[in-house]
Amino acid sequence: MRALNEWILDNGCTPYLVVDATQDGVDVPRDYVRDGQIILNISPNAVRDLEVGGDWILFRGRFGGVAYDISVPVEAVLGVVAKENGEGMWFPKGDSRPEPPEPPASPPEPPTGDGKPSLRVVK
Repeated sequence: MRALNEWILDNGCTPYLVVDATQDGVDVPRDYVRDGQIILNISPNAVRDLEVGGDWILFRGRFGGVAYDISVPVEAVLGVVAKENGEGMWFPKGDSRPEPPEPPASPPEPPTGDGKPSLRVVK
């Protein structure tokens, strides 16, 4: 997310963070939540002390002239997009982490042959 933010800024655009405000741990001003989501301007001139970590996004912002400490777990971020053109990246809503594959029931069969690698020329 840090790279997306920087890419948007490098292209002269305003980075917006789209957040699912219904997720646990989201601390945003509830008066600005619409349909369970909030859109946050995270440009350097709109926020202070922006920290984009592996688990959390933290910053201080103003809403209606009142300063708020904002904290958003990374899992609650729905997208990081540019205000001007909508370019950026959207993330699936909810827990979309794939399940790890099941281990095989039995160990794989060892390869047959003498075990030496072989190469051949393909024309």
